[in-house]
Amino acid sequence: MASKYTDPTAIMQVIGCVYNAPQLLDFTDKYSIVDEDFPDEFHKIVFGSIYKLHELGAQEITLKNIADFLSSRPKNEAIFKKQKGEEWLIKVAENSTISTFDYYYNRLKKFSLLRAYDNCGIDVSDIYDMDNILDMKKKQLQEDMLDNSTLEQIADKVDEKIDAIRLQYVDDSFGEAQQAAEGIYDLIEKFKLHPEVGVPMYGPLVNTVTRGARLKKFYLRSAATGIGKTRSMIADCCYIGCNQLYDETFGWIGSGRSEPVLFITTEQELEEIQTMMLAFLSNVNEEHILNGEYGEGEEERVLQAAKILSESPIYVEELPDFSLKDVEDKIKKNIRDHDVKYVFHDYIHTSLKILEEITRRSGGIKLREDNILFMLSTRLKDICNQYGVFIMSATQLNGD
Repeated sequence: MASKYTDPTAIMQVIGCVYNAPQLLDFTDKYSIVDEDFPDEFHKIVFGSIYKLHELGAQEITLKNIADFLSSRPKNEAIFKKQKGEEWLIKVAENSTISTFDYYYNRLKKFSLLRAYDNCGIDVSDIYDMDNILDMKKKQLQEDMLDNSTLEQIADKVDEKIDAIRLQYVDDSFGEAQQAAEGIYDLIEKFKLHPEVGVPMYGPLVNTVTRGARLKKFYLRSAATGIGKTRSMIADCCYIGCNQLYDETFGWIGSGRSEPVLFITTEQELEEIQTMMLAFLSNVNEEHILNGEYGEGEEERVLQAAKILSESPIYVEELPDFSLKDVEDKIKKNIRDHDVKYVFHDYIHTSLKILEEITRRSGGIKLREDNILFMLSTRLKDICNQYGVFIMSATQLNGD
């Protein structure tokens, strides 16, 4: 059954504006209009025709352009003609206003979000009740709330409802206090059978200090810039995620591990991460890889490292401008999609999005940078406990 969450005015305004000014489609960093934004097949055909024509180089769209484009697509052409597409387009083009495009674009995306939740069986009538035709006060309040909320805030409202149900029936986070010795003999026996150690990280000293990468634990390294925080994290990432690496004395040695690992990079691009991983696994100077000039046997080792890496469950996410929610969502997605158990976040620092998020959550109160970084660290530790994963991150020290 088709969802009732649709805003015909927003659809007409968006299509009319794009028809009049297809250059709007060039602002891909600001506007993202997809098929799912149009629940009706006719609207998909009209917008899709405009989009493809502009993609093919048309700077101005005419009815003749659209007619020519649809002439080679009989099924779509039949729907367009049956719905009197030309008359409809002329009407919406005349009544659309470029100056209000942002408003209607945001309405379109908000209804797409509500429709997606509705299609999944999630009741969002407390956010916007499409069936309400009598309570005008409630309708106006919901209209104001919808207009004044971002997509993230709407999604957060739905997440809060789902989390509340999970807390009540699954996690039971608010259980009663327990006596300090509850289950303590079982705990002693458990450690005899399964000592509290995690998979080894790269280097013997760090394992002595930390007892390895233990699930439900969050490790934070701090060092000045240029000390090698990223390289050290990449070494740990590959040591856990790959089952082989090259040793100068023994050649290729097996580590006996190949655990699913996520590496979240906030400054480097994927290629920069890849060359560091290849250098670590092959024990070849990264400069040689970057210059494409190898010593005796080095290129073969790098190619073998590439093969090992391609067969390893290591995943890289790029998050140059991130919020607390972004980091959490990426970790949850990779836990779900790739069964990731070890996460390396490089590294904790403030960003424009995180400053906006914290300011919004704190009601406009400005917080010191160290407080913001502490909040992010705390959230990462919460994720460790909630999902049973290991997370490592780092912070950069300053002169003080």
